[in-house]
Amino acid sequence: MNVLEAIATRRSIRKFTDEAVSEEKINTMLKAAMAAPSAGNEQPWQFVVIDDKAQLEKTAKLSPYIGMAAKAPLSIMVLGDRSVEKYPGNWMLDCSAAIQNLLLAAHSEGLGAVWCGLWPEENRVEAARILVKAPESTVPLAVIVLGYPDQDLKAQNRFDTSRIHKNIW
Repeated sequence: MNVLEAIATRRSIRKFTDEAVSEEKINTMLKAAMAAPSAGNEQPWQFVVIDDKAQLEKTAKLSPYIGMAAKAPLSIMVLGDRSVEKYPGNWMLDCSAAIQNLLLAAHSEGLGAVWCGLWPEENRVEAARILVKAPESTVPLAVIVLGYPDQDLKAQNRFDTSRIHKNIW
């Protein structure tokens, strides 16, 4: 699938089969995530791959919007690492670019995924940091819940010319 097709057809998938995701596919997604642009090439991302059933069940309790993690075979927590920041505050932008790459890579590998935000909700951020035993210098941004889709969502055309302005508003 080419990149434009991947962008146009990727959907947020919240229902998954029980089939495990191979280490090869996990590494493919993480390589894609780490190929994202970042401010000053600081690459402030850290990733926690969660495939243990008990840990997935705990992950599902981090937010009312991550419940599907309990039934998924895999989640990847994306954290910003402030200890490597050259340009403070850009970690969120950089990690978001990495997440988008990860989502597109998952789709191209036949996987479904959904981006579940943690940041800026301080209670969710702290609970996530504690759950994965991450250092204080990190900020859990999101959990990406992944697996083989157990639902078929059709592509949507979201192009809206009313959102486009040229030269001035």
